[in-house]
Amino acid sequence: MNSTRRVDRRLLTILLIVFVQIVGAGMVLPILPLVAKRQFAMSDQVITLLIASFFAAQFLAGPLLGRWSDLSGRLPVLIISQIGTAISFVMLALAQGVPMLFAARILDGITGGNIIVAQAYITDITPREKRTQSLGYIFAAFGLGFVFGPAAGGLLSAAFGTRVPFLIAAAATLATVLITRFALDETVTSEMRADQRSASRPRLGLRQVLGNRALMLVIFIAFVGQFGFGLLQSTFALFGDAVIYAGNSPERITLYVGLLLAVVGLTQVLTQTLVLRRLVHRLGDSRMVVLGSLVRAAGMAVFAFLTAAWQAPLGSVLFAFGMGVMMPPLQSLATRAVDDRSRGAVLGAYQSAISLAIIFSTAVAGSFFARDPRLPYKIGAILSALAALPALWLVIRPLDKPRLDVSGPASSSAGPMP
Repeated sequence: MNSTRRVDRRLLTILLIVFVQIVGAGMVLPILPLVAKRQFAMSDQVITLLIASFFAAQFLAGPLLGRWSDLSGRLPVLIISQIGTAISFVMLALAQGVPMLFAARILDGITGGNIIVAQAYITDITPREKRTQSLGYIFAAFGLGFVFGPAAGGLLSAAFGTRVPFLIAAAATLATVLITRFALDETVTSEMRADQRSASRPRLGLRQVLGNRALMLVIFIAFVGQFGFGLLQSTFALFGDAVIYAGNSPERITLYVGLLLAVVGLTQVLTQTLVLRRLVHRLGDSRMVVLGSLVRAAGMAVFAFLTAAWQAPLGSVLFAFGMGVMMPPLQSLATRAVDDRSRGAVLGAYQSAISLAIIFSTAVAGSFFARDPRLPYKIGAILSALAALPALWLVIRPLDKPRLDVSGPASSSAGPMP
């Protein structure tokens, strides 16, 4: 009984940390692209490159942070990444030129392992059969943060100017440092660290990933789906300015975009708290990935072809529901494809694949948007639908046990999918 209470306490604490972190990030999301355009006269192409710079840095740092958390523990990496994020928000608030904006986003990407390590922490304290549900709580906290964050960012920006939300986001992130330091216990034991350090080679090198067909399939699905997501994410505020709310004042557009993102967050919360557990029980992880891909495609199609502003919340609801149904099962499938001792490493590799998809998609999104503001959403809808096709393979041949013990020799190969 005491163990159960302990796990519950740690789970609630890590979810609170994620929530506070995302509130801070959510306050910035509807503001930064519009600030870059209005105050720094950046083109659509350069704005999306600014967004891509964060994911490029995260792509390079993600596996290292995951591996580092396996070797040195979750808490040191979590604290350092939070401090880096806080500094980056201050840099955004004080930026006087484009180079400072890029430097801030790159710093946040390099140290942006807080969500990765939070996911690894939860898998440390959660049995395999409950991981999808527990990882779903991460997305619920993520969604709840986006209920308050973007709306608060829009309101604060309209009332006090664009720099205030960045400073408040920095303060919120620093608050999570204190919560992490005083409310969480380390989950990586000294025995686990010694076992990691005694390995003659990395637990999850490129050869092991490529040889693990089940893991490669999961990563491919995530890559294709997130490419479409990157097209939406990098142009959403610009799309609101040019299409959804065209003709409104800048203050109203910032507020409306923030509220629209709050709809995304609220839908994610309701999906994770009211729907996910029932769907996991009825459908299983693989079928949920298929369902989520198709619903997300429908949401992007709404944006691609909308004719009135009132249709935008429908697109937000469908998109957020699809994301909420799809992503936790994918992460759970990724952790089940490798040995338990490398959970941090596999989540780092998984996050890097997602970041790589978003790097490419955000890098080209500005060009697509400049040609036609609706084009990124049309392409995203198609890619999201296509992601459902390889997911069907996991339905036909389910993954129900680890495919590869990556702690073994590099010559080990994954067995055939059943």
